[in-house]
Amino acid sequence: MLKKRIIPLMLLLDGRLVKTIQFDSWRNVGDPIQSAGVYNSQYTDELVLLNIARDKRSIEQLAALIPEIAKVSFMPLSVGGGINSLADAAYLINQGADKIIINSLAYDQPEIITKISQEFGCQAVIVSIDIKEDDNGKFLLYSHCGQELEGTTLLNHIKQCEDAGAGEFMIQSIDHDGMMEGYNIRLLEYVMNNTNIPVIGCGGSGNYQHLKDAFVKTEISALGCGSLFNFSDSNPIRAKNYLTNYGLAFKKV
Repeated sequence: MLKKRIIPLMLLLDGRLVKTIQFDSWRNVGDPIQSAGVYNSQYTDELVLLNIARDKRSIEQLAALIPEIAKVSFMPLSVGGGINSLADAAYLINQGADKIIINSLAYDQPEIITKISQEFGCQAVIVSIDIKEDDNGKFLLYSHCGQELEGTTLLNHIKQCEDAGAGEFMIQSIDHDGMMEGYNIRLLEYVMNNTNIPVIGCGGSGNYQHLKDAFVKTEISALGCGSLFNFSDSNPIRAKNYLTNYGLAFKKV
């Protein structure tokens, strides 16, 4: 049985961590280095750090933070936001990132997935997909921090990215983001039924039951959590202790 993972999501905006609601409004939730240290003490499986700045976004903030985070945290670190080339990806990996997260670039330049995969291995490439549902339940794909609607279908994008060499998908429900009302189970089931690579489900964690429902109903590989850890007394240790009571096995860290 593949071990499940719980992954805190850290969203970086102008040097501070924030938590968004449906990719729109946001709240300040602290300092990235301090938060990484806390998560490290809680035996987190992995950590995701995304630069969500919408203006003048570059990799420089990520590159500056990675060595500082490495001083207080020893967990695998995945980073994304503002990556525009293989050189950008290589720079971040050389700074200490373990995985690179590609989103908007995967639509226009899927070959970047292949280049990173060939250079560093497919396990180093996560393709993030931001999704809304329309009134008819159709999945709509958005890029550039949820601002631009893409013309392809979810199924086509999954297949294209997988064929290009993606090692993992990170599926974010924009509708559920920050709502703390549970994951979009139908979305996660759809993705799991149409890919052969691991999937991280994001958007909607509000309590441990939400995690259990997503893991049990979809057999998803990992769940990303933001609001659950930012706005309650929950933490990865307590979440795992709760979930192991239901026969779910987690990585040993």
